[in-house]
Amino acid sequence: MNDLTLRKIAVLHGDFPTKFGIPRQSGLAPSQRSMIVFEPEYRDANALRGLDGYTHLWLIWGFSAVPQKDAFAPMVKPPRLGGNKRMGVFATRSPFRPNPIGLSSVRLEAIEQRQKLGTVLIVSGADLMDGTPIYDIKPYLPFTDSHPDAKGGFSEEGLEHVLHVEFPAELLSLIPADKREALFEALRQDPRPAYRDDPSERYGFYYAGFDVRFTVNGKSLTVCEIVPADF
Repeated sequence: MNDLTLRKIAVLHGDFPTKFGIPRQSGLAPSQRSMIVFEPEYRDANALRGLDGYTHLWLIWGFSAVPQKDAFAPMVKPPRLGGNKRMGVFATRSPFRPNPIGLSSVRLEAIEQRQKLGTVLIVSGADLMDGTPIYDIKPYLPFTDSHPDAKGGFSEEGLEHVLHVEFPAELLSLIPADKREALFEALRQDPRPAYRDDPSERYGFYYAGFDVRFTVNGKSLTVCEIVPADF
């Protein structure tokens, strides 16, 4: 059997232009809005007929910004475990996989017509970087895709680690009102690498055209600077 060839059908556009700061799983920042724009050859509205009957979608996408290793690595270091403990790659959602493919569940907020772009999808809760290639879209089926009694393995460790965010009013006013809640959600999840815990260190990530800089001391995150992104 020949190897499968994946075709990019769409591109996701969102507020995170780089990897740092993106919520680690879909749904952790439910206010985060993104737009899915189809490639010209797939801009046929008939392909979306019936999609408006669903509230959630599965996105199958590619880790386009992660350098891939030539050799298969059976063990990886999940950030959830501090980056210093190894687990089997198939027990994680690490981007370093035999095939660099991701899977995310998002909420379908709207199906809209945009000039020059055709029909686009507005989704919320995506954990994808701006420009991520989408390989397929499938409806989420609650009667079969939801498993309330499922176990989350080691990935459930540290779920209670949510930070209190101090965001000075004069800095918050620089962020557009419709972007603020999603930014708060991303900051609460503690975007730092799990092995970094220096209260004197300043961190930052790009979001919605801004460089958001902050420090973390214990369970408190303080935003200390907001500057326009330099790209």
